[in-house]
Amino acid sequence: MKDLDLAKKLVEAHASINEQISKVIVGQKDVIDLILISLFSRGHCVIVGVPGLAKTLLISSLANILDLDFKRIQFTPDLMPSDITGTEVIQEDKGTRERSYKFFPGPVFANILLADEINRTPPKTQAALLEAMQEYKVTVGGQNHPLPLPFFVLATQNPIEQEGTYPLPEAQLDRFFFQINIKYPQFEEEKEIVHQSTSGKEIKLKKVLDAEEILSLQDIVRRVPVADHVVDYAVRLVSSSRPQSPNAQDFVKNWISWGAGPRASQALIVGAKAKAILEGRKAPEISDVKALALPVLRHRAILSFHAEAEGISIETVIDKLVTSVPE
Repeated sequence: MKDLDLAKKLVEAHASINEQISKVIVGQKDVIDLILISLFSRGHCVIVGVPGLAKTLLISSLANILDLDFKRIQFTPDLMPSDITGTEVIQEDKGTRERSYKFFPGPVFANILLADEINRTPPKTQAALLEAMQEYKVTVGGQNHPLPLPFFVLATQNPIEQEGTYPLPEAQLDRFFFQINIKYPQFEEEKEIVHQSTSGKEIKLKKVLDAEEILSLQDIVRRVPVADHVVDYAVRLVSSSRPQSPNAQDFVKNWISWGAGPRASQALIVGAKAKAILEGRKAPEISDVKALALPVLRHRAILSFHAEAEGISIETVIDKLVTSVPE
């Protein structure tokens, strides 16, 4: 199939996926779009939101619509790395009486993995997910075990309770393509949620894509052309978030202690490509980069003590950064 046909298929699939998800999820269109952009960009997402906002339902429904294998891990303080990756067990052959190790895969061997409340488990277990996210494989007993593709991790965090949590290391946060913050629904949306969830009506979701088609669509996103001035703007935007940069403005030097690295520039461009093609356009524009600046930068830039003391949020800093960097 030619690239143009694949691009049209992606636009049609985007509309169909939104139509199917709207059967079970009320509102949250921006959140759904960001998750799809991340999926087709081969990225992973960390989702921040209070309990009860249908994060699990959204992700499991998406896996159903895309005909992908879905697994969920509830992260707890006693969770071990082998509980995620799998373990080797000694087995004895009944005929020869010889013993050998057999690998039993863990829940990480799925297409879509929901890492629920990832900051509730110690760093050793968090790190077990790191190789899988970056290398698409798991190493157990010196043996490499490739993960099924596509592989998409969505990790959730609760912004309220911070007691007994282990904040994700910056290196691991940087490996998440987006940080998506889910807000409370509007009044009318919440009324519809209550009506829908208490009716007892069974909702059947239609499958839109499969794993092979998603891999093809991920490839087409990477091949989308991008103008040099768009790349130039994305790199200038990210470099301007670093207080050590000669381009950094005074508010950046006062409010940010560490800016975003090169992965942010890469995420802005790949995400802009995916956004453009999902919307039926042939190439991304600077407006696409601006639209994705918040989910790309909010978990990569670290606020300074002065910003926290003044009650300045990372969203305020990024909005000011976007408006201050000339096109």
